[in-house]
Amino acid sequence: MTMEEKLKEYARLAVVTGLAVKPGQEVMISASVEVADFVHLVMEQAYKAGASDVVVEWMDSEAAKLRYQHSYMEKISQCPEWTSLMRNTMAQRGAAFLSIRSDDPRVLADVDPKKPAAVQKASRNACGPFVEAHRNGTMPWCIIGAASPKWAQAVFPDLPEQEARDRLWDAIFQTARVDSGDAVAAWEAHRQEFQKRIAWLNEQGFDALHYQNSLGTDLTVGLLPGGIWCGGGAATADGRWHFMNLPTEEVYTAPHRERTEGTVYSSMPLNFNGNLIDQFYLTFEKGRVVDFGAKQGEEVLRSILEMDEGAKYLGECALVPYDSPISNLEILFYNTLYDENASCHLAVGSGISEAIEGGMSKSREELFQVGINDSLTHVDFMFGTADLSITGIRPDGTRVPVFQNGNWAF
Repeated sequence: MTMEEKLKEYARLAVVTGLAVKPGQEVMISASVEVADFVHLVMEQAYKAGASDVVVEWMDSEAAKLRYQHSYMEKISQCPEWTSLMRNTMAQRGAAFLSIRSDDPRVLADVDPKKPAAVQKASRNACGPFVEAHRNGTMPWCIIGAASPKWAQAVFPDLPEQEARDRLWDAIFQTARVDSGDAVAAWEAHRQEFQKRIAWLNEQGFDALHYQNSLGTDLTVGLLPGGIWCGGGAATADGRWHFMNLPTEEVYTAPHRERTEGTVYSSMPLNFNGNLIDQFYLTFEKGRVVDFGAKQGEEVLRSILEMDEGAKYLGECALVPYDSPISNLEILFYNTLYDENASCHLAVGSGISEAIEGGMSKSREELFQVGINDSLTHVDFMFGTADLSITGIRPDGTRVPVFQNGNWAF
C-alpha cells in the first residue's frame, strides 16, 4: 500500500470501526491544525458513510501555550460559552465524536500546570451533557493518533523532520492494523480475541487483584461485587459496536473506589497536558491516595490529584500483556493512547460505567453508590513490567495466577 492508500484506510477505520457512523448522523472532530490534511480524509470518509454533516473543532497547541503564559487564571478558568454550546448541542443531537491526538508532548513544559488543569476542569463542568453522552453511549466516540511534525520529532529526535514523521506514521499504521489491507476486518477479528480473555476473567468472579513487581509495586485493588470485565470496544445506546480507542490492547474494569491498598510505581513517563511526569509513585489507603512523589513533574501530578476529591481514587484497572504488539515496537510514544496499550495501567478519576450490569443507563449517583468512582478527570498511568505478577483473589480467598512475568498466565 502507498502512503496515500494507508492514510485513506486509516481514515475509513476511524469512521467505520471507531465511530460506527450511521446514515444521517452528524460527526464532530477535534483535531490540531497541524494534521489538517488527514482531517480532510476523515471528513471525506464520514460523508461516504452517510454523515449528514461534519463539524471540526480546530486546536492549536502553540496558541494554547501563549494563552496559558499570558492570560490570567480567572480568565482561563472560564469555559467559553461557544465551546460548551457546540459540544453540548452536538451531544444532544446524537452526533459521533472523534478526537485526533497529535500534540507535541513537550509543548507545555514551561507552563504552570495549574492553568491547563483549570481549563480542563472548567470545560468538563460546562460541558456536562457532552461528558454524560460519552459515558452513557448516546454519543459514540473514539480517540486516534495522527503524526504531526513536532510529535514525531519528540519520539524520534535523532531523525530529520520528514523521516521522523514517516516513521511515526508507520508505527501508527502498525498499531492500527492498517498494513493488513482491510483494517476494519482486522479489528473485527481482534474483537473476537478480546472476548476469550474477558469470558475467563468474568467466570472467575475475583474479589481483588494483587500486583507485585521489582520496581516496588505491591498493591491490592478491590473489585466490585458482580463487576464486569470489558474490552474490545463497546455498544452504543442503539446497539452499534464501536472502538473508543484505536489502537487498544486492554481488558479493563472498574475497581471499588474504597478498596485499594498499597503502593504502585510507574514504569513509563506520563504526558499530561503537554507536561511529562516520570518515575512516580502513589500510595493508597482505603482507596484514597495518601502519599505520592515523582522525580520529574511532581507539581503536575499534584495538579491531577487536586482536580477534585474523586481524582484521589482509582476509576480503572486495565490488563495489557508486556508481550503485546505496541510494546514490541519498543517505541515510547509520549502519548497515553499508545503507551497505555503497551503496559498494564491504572487510572485515577472517573470510573467505568459498563463495569457493572446496566451501568451505562445508571446515573453517576447510582454508580457511586455501588462503588464506582466519580470525578471530573480520568488519567491513565502505566506500571506494567516484564516481571509483573498479578494474582486474582476470589471471595473465598482462593488465589489464581492472572499474570506471570508480565504476561497472561492462562
